[in-house]
Amino acid sequence: MTGPGTAAVHGDDGLVPGGAVAPPIVQSATFSAESDERFTEIATEARGSAFYTRYGNPNHAQVAAVVAELEGAETGLVTASGMGAISTIALALLSAGDHVVVQRSTYGGTTSLATGLLPRFGVSCTQVDQTDSGAFERALRPETRLVLVETPSNPLLELTDLAAVAASAHAAGALVVVDNTFATPVNQRPLGAGADLVWHSGTKFLGGHSDVSAGVVVGPAGLVERVWRTSIVTGSTLGPVDAWLLLRGIRTLPLRVQRHNDNALALARALEGHPAVARVRYPGLPSHPQHDLARRQMTGFGGVLGVDLAAGRAGAAALLAGLRLAKRAASLGSVSTLVVHPRSMWAGIVDAGQLAATGIGEGLVRVSTGIEDTSDLVDDFRAALDTVPT
Repeated sequence: MTGPGTAAVHGDDGLVPGGAVAPPIVQSATFSAESDERFTEIATEARGSAFYTRYGNPNHAQVAAVVAELEGAETGLVTASGMGAISTIALALLSAGDHVVVQRSTYGGTTSLATGLLPRFGVSCTQVDQTDSGAFERALRPETRLVLVETPSNPLLELTDLAAVAASAHAAGALVVVDNTFATPVNQRPLGAGADLVWHSGTKFLGGHSDVSAGVVVGPAGLVERVWRTSIVTGSTLGPVDAWLLLRGIRTLPLRVQRHNDNALALARALEGHPAVARVRYPGLPSHPQHDLARRQMTGFGGVLGVDLAAGRAGAAALLAGLRLAKRAASLGSVSTLVVHPRSMWAGIVDAGQLAATGIGEGLVRVSTGIEDTSDLVDDFRAALDTVPT
């Protein structure tokens, strides 16, 4: 097993044609065959890359191989978005009458899928407090097929004990699927803790430049093939150019993540204790209730933190208005620092009842640190906070 820097650069060795150092973009929707026998072969090959781009493409194969190497997985596949990834997983592995356990604190799109869309197809769902490992075990039923996990969670930065949840789920015959978008494989590798599948919104840290929308699924070949067979029906296909952009971003992932980690920790330390701040949510702070768990299952604490303003929504609005370097935008994981008011953003993703149950307060601001100079970023937030009412 190589280190993350080597895996990011060499994980697709052998898949780049013609000796090219920078992989070419294979902008072809379909591929020809020289004989009937060869056509049959490429048409029936699982996750092949030489038949039809909805089935696979050389650029897909390259980026999937690199993420699989980074995650310590056997293989992987790519989709058009992170939600394309988790939705395809759900459709591939669930049937009417099945049951899913999902965290209460998780990305709003995942909540909508689990509590809104899946029940329409006869799949029931139980939401649990992810900080209580026993809650997952108590929620399991004979018909439970999937446990959906995100750690750290979006946007509350709560953690899930991956090993404990995997052990209880497997004892009940359920699979554990982990959203590793926030942590990235540089900071956390869920498969090593017992997870069955890992998925990413490649739009975030993997791509890293806010210029591509993509999803990735990695895991054992048998499970990934089941997901792939559903993906060719649903058609959540990543374009070759987007796959190329995603791979280009991943080449520098370990370098960027180190700066994201450093900036987030420095910013969390600087903001904690400011009179305008009620709470800083960051697993790398000793004040985080699950700091010990973060130290056990993560090698770095990530580039995202939450800041709860004492003045509530008015405080959040004042902070956002006062920042000079940070951009007010959805998404995260960019080279630029991005800030957002989750309560406002989630209102367009989940219904009012679910939103109230998320625990997302009116004063919470989610900060995704970029790769700016640390001192400049800290100075920008301190200056903005000095204008926030207490």
